Amino acid sequence: MRGLHGKRIVIAGGATGIGAASATRLAEEGASVVVGDINMDAAQATARRVTDAGGAALAVEFDLADERSIQALIGQAVSELGGIDGLYNVGADLSGDTMGRDTDLLGMDPAVWRRNHDVNLLGYALTCREVIPYLLAQGGGVIVNTSSGAAWGGDPSRPAYAASKAGVGALTRHVAGRWGKEGIRCNGVAPGVVMTDAFKQSDSEDVKAWALRSIRAPRLGEPEDLAAVVAFLLSDDSAYVSGQVWSVCGGWSLRE
Repeated sequence: MRGLHGKRIVIAGGATGIGAASATRLAEEGASVVVGDINMDAAQATARRVTDAGGAALAVEFDLADERSIQALIGQAVSELGGIDGLYNVGADLSGDTMGRDTDLLGMDPAVWRRNHDVNLLGYALTCREVIPYLLAQGGGVIVNTSSGAAWGGDPSRPAYAASKAGVGALTRHVAGRWGKEGIRCNGVAPGVVMTDAFKQSDSEDVKAWALRSIRAPRLGEPEDLAAVVAFLLSDDSAYVSGQVWSVCGGWSLRE
């Protein structure tokens, strides 16, 4: 892809799954990546895989729910790499204590809604806020945010997660609309069911069979499928794409 070689990309949530696959793909395209994550052991492991393969990667521990931690992540990325050309927001709280207690409104726990908001939406807004001044100073750059098919899927459960991901779409359009004329592009990706290690370990064969029946592709998604689209959106090949949230879901969601 054009325009990724030598770029400096921060991956906010890059330790595992889609984030880790994106770190690998971006490094293969010649970018230097900062692997930020609350799981430092996994972030370091991902960074080592990148460097062992000849790429450039740095692991940084940070928490999307902590404003000072986000500021430290971006500050360290600038200090170590000399600047930032792109940001990929992919972190989310998928823990059993949060995702596992996200149920319909009659059974809702407001704490679950607050946690989803703080990590999945406010955290993204704060990373964008910290990165945008650096992008403006150098004449532009790219931000990619991770939404979800849950944002418009009408799932009878997980409304807090869905609402936070719907907000990511609004955030993406705001950034594109506010700073597009100044050279900043902002887009999003909306995964469907993706066969991350966590999904493979936690979900039954019945759930996987249901997911396969629900899509228009012959297989379920892999993290590398998302990584390829993220790399494209961060590259110069997508120079005329901004303010969009692309479904990357094997045809699970059919929308214009």
